[in-house]
Amino acid sequence: MVPQHPWSHFYDLSDLSEAGAELVIEATAEQRARISEWAGVVAVNRFMASVALRRHSSARFSYHAKLIVDVTQSCVVTLEPVHSQLNLDVARALHLIKSSSKSAEHPSSPASDDAPEEIEDGRYDLAAPLLEEFALALDPYPRCPGVEFEPPPDGDTQASPFAVLKALRESN
Repeated sequence: MVPQHPWSHFYDLSDLSEAGAELVIEATAEQRARISEWAGVVAVNRFMASVALRRHSSARFSYHAKLIVDVTQSCVVTLEPVHSQLNLDVARALHLIKSSSKSAEHPSSPASDDAPEEIEDGRYDLAAPLLEEFALALDPYPRCPGVEFEPPPDGDTQASPFAVLKALRESN
């Protein structure tokens, strides 16, 4: 089963005029709390995007967004809070297909990064690409400014869990 995103914001692409649409979407405090838990971070203090949608044909659309996220993570060395702001550009080409034609058109073709995202429903979740890009942009090893990891000195046998196990084994 595909995990559900912590936040959704649907837009019906059939309502999109030839001029397109410009939207600002922002997660509420409750939604940001769910995003924080989903992403495994201390807090998401702001999650806001300006989204531009354009219709290129009856089945082809473009999605461009500027995402701003204020996020707090734990420092991997000190566990102190690390605050950062992510400014991301998110773009997708969307291709509306009929669900029965998907398997007949390309039964085994792998998706590539520049291929349009195939969607089967005109209701598109504007938040999904934002959440995906946010998760990819998070620093996997956040550190407080100026903090460096320092391994224990070579003579410190207590720092090694294997040394502790060896000492326990020798005491028996």
